[in-house]
Amino acid sequence: MRNGLLFLLILNLWNCNGPEPRRPVRTKSGSFFKESIERSKRLLEAEEKKIQEIVRLDSLKDYTHSSTGSWYHYHTVNETATYTPKTGDLVIMDYNILTLDNDTIYSKETIGIVNYKVDRQELFQGLREAVKLLKEGEKATFLFPSSMAYGYHGDNNKIGGNVPLKSTISILKIEKQEPNTEN
Repeated sequence: MRNGLLFLLILNLWNCNGPEPRRPVRTKSGSFFKESIERSKRLLEAEEKKIQEIVRLDSLKDYTHSSTGSWYHYHTVNETATYTPKTGDLVIMDYNILTLDNDTIYSKETIGIVNYKVDRQELFQGLREAVKLLKEGEKATFLFPSSMAYGYHGDNNKIGGNVPLKSTISILKIEKQEPNTEN
């Protein structure tokens, strides 16, 4: 009996190594993400090349490159205004959305006049940034790469994925946000 207990004790100690961890069936190399990044870089490069070609061929207009990556030119400049919209201001505007080949996707009549609280409401990134560049009474046309438009997803309606856009924006009125005076 003593040998049996000794044998069970040794067998029990030998099996106390703990459970063996399971090894993954496959390991991820990150190549999918690297390929996706490379695809995005090639897409942006092709879109920027197309935008540069539009700017080059439209030599009658003076295009400006914004710090956020869009290109734009003015139709109407308000020399007397100095204020551009800030976060929280109410901007009353109209705009349209076209392809870079000037095919209308949404006309300004379809969209209508928009009351937009700056940085507090959803608009595509390029339009949010464009509004902040214009003063009251100004009108400009912007060229947006797809990364500043609706990106790889599109708008789930008329704009597909990875579509660069053109938009003419008119700022009709800017209502400044009143400073919060509550304590």
